[in-house]
Amino acid sequence: MTDAWDVLERFYAAEADYLAAGGPGKADFAGMAAHLGPDVVMYQAPSLPYGGAWRGHDGMERFMAAMSEAWTGLTFLEQHRAVDGETVAVLNRCVFRARATGRELETSVQQWITVRDGLVREFRPFYLDTAAVLDALGVGGAAAAAGAAGAVTG
Repeated sequence: MTDAWDVLERFYAAEADYLAAGGPGKADFAGMAAHLGPDVVMYQAPSLPYGGAWRGHDGMERFMAAMSEAWTGLTFLEQHRAVDGETVAVLNRCVFRARATGRELETSVQQWITVRDGLVREFRPFYLDTAAVLDALGVGGAAAAAGAAGAVTG
């Protein structure tokens, strides 16, 4: 049995390589996809502009593009983890930088991640304060709901 944290660390390294190579539209997503199950799902809070369920490798690649449209940067300040079999809970304290407003937001995001058969199968992030995320992005109320409703999550 592969250790779930080892799988996740390899995914995080591939994600960092993908972003360093230019990210969506510029880098090859195959390196990240190699660490994701074909049925992977990324669940994001519906109130966020990139909210919804993003399914499969194609969905994850489109999610990365949606995140890159919203944020120009993400810096991890600290990370704590707990592993229980196939489940990893990760608490990240991080700083996001919004593309539209240039604002920075220091916040925490908890991720509940499922790993099975050596591949990441599911991400469930929980933001400390989605209202602060929307404020940093310059998105509010009805606009946020419209953005979330328009997300393509196939």
